[in-house]
Amino acid sequence: MAIYNLGSINADLLYSVPHLPRPGETLASTALRRGLGGKGANMSVAAARGAARVVHIGAVGPDGRWARDLLTEYGVDTRHIAVVDQVTGHAVILLDPDGENTIIINPGANHAIDQNQIGLALAEASPGDILLMQNETTHQAFSAETGSSLGLRVVYAAAPFNADAVRAVLPYLDMLILNAVEALQLEQALGKAPGDLGLADVIVTLGAQGCRWFQGASGQVVDFPALPVTPVDTTGAGDTFTGYLLGGLDRGMQMAQAINLATKAAALMVTRVGTADVIPDLLEIQQMDQPPAKGA
Repeated sequence: MAIYNLGSINADLLYSVPHLPRPGETLASTALRRGLGGKGANMSVAAARGAARVVHIGAVGPDGRWARDLLTEYGVDTRHIAVVDQVTGHAVILLDPDGENTIIINPGANHAIDQNQIGLALAEASPGDILLMQNETTHQAFSAETGSSLGLRVVYAAAPFNADAVRAVLPYLDMLILNAVEALQLEQALGKAPGDLGLADVIVTLGAQGCRWFQGASGQVVDFPALPVTPVDTTGAGDTFTGYLLGGLDRGMQMAQAINLATKAAALMVTRVGTADVIPDLLEIQQMDQPPAKGA
């Protein structure tokens, strides 16, 4: 089995600031880090580190070959990442001492992916494979319809949120993943609660309160608590959750087991500063369940 991820690839510029700026305010940062990011890249790395086979469909500019090389190093199949004549996508991230952030994104090459590239990649997929998308690339509706026609399990992580984007892919989805704010925005736009969308599965992440799973077939709603940790950076936590969740499902886990795994991965992620480069691997998560050695 495999996960085909139509996803963004960004250069993340992370500035540590004393507080998030107010309108018209100029702040001096206390630190700057560049790393691999983008919701798509983050999710691909998380799924790969969760021991899934991940094929990334995306694009970078000539300045972004380092990002494609890093994804390869992190265990992602990068054959379907094109190098195009546009600047690589990038994100400017402001991070305060409490771990809260403000993010500005320039899509760049992420909006240069074409349908032919997507079709060639999905032609390699097998029924039962997962197709994952987020709202940072182009041709989502085309990809969702194509994936559904091929018998793939189509999953949409609805961020950055846009009601029209969700509406366009909704007929082809098997699973929708969104946070509490996005769930409220979608309900206001469609007039339907998450459990009434007619999907097999809807996952609503609730930050420090954990997540909620809406089962379409049974109508059951199950809450999963978050692990208590002290966050230093919440950037990429949701992406880590999604990648590990789908990685677990791809490896044959039941939904509840995969959610528990993803919850642990996200909890460990928020204790680190950075994005794709610091996503925990499966061994680190498994060690969270082990008692410390005597004398440690």
